[in-house]
Amino acid sequence: MTHIIKATLLFDGNGGASTDRYITIENDRIASISETAPRWDSEGIVTPAFIDPHSHIGMEREGEPSREGEANDEIGQILPLVDPVDSLYFDDRAFSDAVDFGVLYSCVVPGSGNLIGGKARVIRNFARYRDEAVIKDYGYKMALGYNPRSTTAWKGDRPTTRMGIYAMLEKRFDEVLLKKEKAALAKEKKLNELSDKQAKGEINETDHAFEADVIEREYLLSFDPEDSALLELLSGEKIAKVHVHKEDDILYLIKLVEKYGLSVTCDHACDVFHTEIFNKLAEREIPVVYGPIGSVGYKVELKHAVYKNTAKLMASEAFYTLMSDHPVTLSASLRDGLKFFLMHGMDEAEAISLITGKSAAVLGIDDQLGTIEEGKLASLLVWEKHPFHLGAVPSEVFAEGKKIR
Repeated sequence: MTHIIKATLLFDGNGGASTDRYITIENDRIASISETAPRWDSEGIVTPAFIDPHSHIGMEREGEPSREGEANDEIGQILPLVDPVDSLYFDDRAFSDAVDFGVLYSCVVPGSGNLIGGKARVIRNFARYRDEAVIKDYGYKMALGYNPRSTTAWKGDRPTTRMGIYAMLEKRFDEVLLKKEKAALAKEKKLNELSDKQAKGEINETDHAFEADVIEREYLLSFDPEDSALLELLSGEKIAKVHVHKEDDILYLIKLVEKYGLSVTCDHACDVFHTEIFNKLAEREIPVVYGPIGSVGYKVELKHAVYKNTAKLMASEAFYTLMSDHPVTLSASLRDGLKFFLMHGMDEAEAISLITGKSAAVLGIDDQLGTIEEGKLASLLVWEKHPFHLGAVPSEVFAEGKKIR
């Protein structure tokens, strides 16, 4: 199937804009982008589909009482095995609303009531069911600051101070690293003994290979599933999305990264009101997943969280993108948060990139999504009005080549 769109104005998701481009969609891909075409099937302003890099959509659901919400499991502070997809209901109206406004993808995460709340998964908001939804197992959700210390009524050990929860986190990290070191030493000792046997002719090459394989399997079996998940996090193989608002907690996050070699993103950072803090994150190549902007400052750690802080972020060297934190602000309203960057002087194309190309880059899906380029998945939006017009809504929504709106 081929569909050609005339983009009277094209925002490419990389921070660029051009006029009168013709985008050819073939099957699920962007086949070409040209300056001429003999015909076209659609016409309007074109942007990539929007990507929400931090959301609880499908977990805290429209029209349901709060007691049915599933963003946090209360059984313990450190729950790396929890999978948010297991708590999604795709009949949540928020999914269809998000798609109506062009937000086709979300990184869905557990809430921030636990130090480690579970996995982070990138999903299609337009999926009918969970088996069509997941496009990436991204990493893990962590939380610092007030939230994990505020849940003392929940189950498990629940320190009441930040010094208590941070000590708990480091103790658990140190325990699993020590367990790994002990298991590695035991493995090394057994392998050395095995090599000595082979050198003395007490074992042949075939038996040596078999015994070496057994030793390796015994080493791997030393770790239970939770240990393995934490080691995956501590190796930097998977990224931790870390809920953190206040400047001192962000400095602690930097300390954690330096001590354990974690790969992280700094999620929220709404209470940061000094550019210097954003620059410290930039120095350590820690991206900022910023927001939500425009929600009520309902706790002390948000007392500096004002829209003017976007200017501090823009003045920094940090790499950043914008979240909805649905339902704190609605996923369908993700685009609305860009106004705070526009009012501080960001140009329109760069603002669009915050919820397209830059979000895709942070989530590691930029090889397929986030920008309008030949060969990438054809997930894009056609607008009759400028996307920053107050009454703008996509006239056509393409999801991986299929027109779904």
